[in-house]
Amino acid sequence: MSRDLAFCDDVPVARREHGQVVVIGEALIDLVMPDSSPIEAVLGGAPFNTARALARLGGRVELCATISSDRFGGSLLSALAADGVGVAMVERCDAPTTLAAAELSIGGSAEYRFYIEGTSAPRLERRTIDPAPAWLFTGGLGLVLQPLADRVIEIVDALPASARVMVDVNARPRVIDDPQAHRARVEHIAGRCDVMKVSDEDLSNLFPGSTIDSGVERLLAAGARLVVITAGGQSVRAIGPDIEIEVPVPSTDVVDTIGAGDTFDAGMLSWWTEPAHCDLDPFEPIAIRSAIGRGIAAASVVVGRRGADPPRWDELPGSGAEK
Repeated sequence: MSRDLAFCDDVPVARREHGQVVVIGEALIDLVMPDSSPIEAVLGGAPFNTARALARLGGRVELCATISSDRFGGSLLSALAADGVGVAMVERCDAPTTLAAAELSIGGSAEYRFYIEGTSAPRLERRTIDPAPAWLFTGGLGLVLQPLADRVIEIVDALPASARVMVDVNARPRVIDDPQAHRARVEHIAGRCDVMKVSDEDLSNLFPGSTIDSGVERLLAAGARLVVITAGGQSVRAIGPDIEIEVPVPSTDVVDTIGAGDTFDAGMLSWWTEPAHCDLDPFEPIAIRSAIGRGIAAASVVVGRRGADPPRWDELPGSGAEK
């Protein structure tokens, strides 16, 4: 990947500490099952991955989640602390850690089966966040599992207008028992959403029978200010009421795609929350394009590794420190 494509011309290459981000959602264990290799237990959960990736990129980030007091939960908590993710909002519980079986295809894409009943991820007591962060990020199973999904909606609804909200729908059809209720939550949170990221598959699952563009129009009509659409190795599109941007994705060798979307999200947030960019309008075309470029750069690293192992700042293409 070239430096220009990864970062755009105006993106600085010096590491900086970013403004505060709160990430809400699930932390769990991925049981990664390649075709011909032993099963491996890997730390995961989309928001958990995003929080770690953002911290590794220099972000000041807190995770709001419920983590088990079992051994898996201890590993999740230790990894957060090691990467510099704040854990003051983490709630502990005695329920066992939630598990996700990730079956890998030959091309590295993952098909998930979740083991949720009676486990830790759906539980969350918190209903507000005070003081409000500069950005709040959520999505994934945080919009599906109960009572977690209701808590996420309450927290987002209670945020002041000054807090920006980014949501990655990251839908998993196998765990969505009520697609209509899930769609209603997505459209509700879109009304408070500055940036909503969806994949082409998310849109097909949310709005069966609709085109990608008509699905995006529904999210914009619900109130999302900007919709970012990913489609594997195809160009990333960003669409708003008065803007449409397309950023190409360079080809790269793929080990697996676990954590790719989560790391892409963290890359975007890392650009928007840097001190040099905090006071800029994130919806200016150059800011959108630069944030997407950072996301692509970060995701290009994680797909070359087994599991969700996001890059650190000096591992990004264009950082000036790549080997």
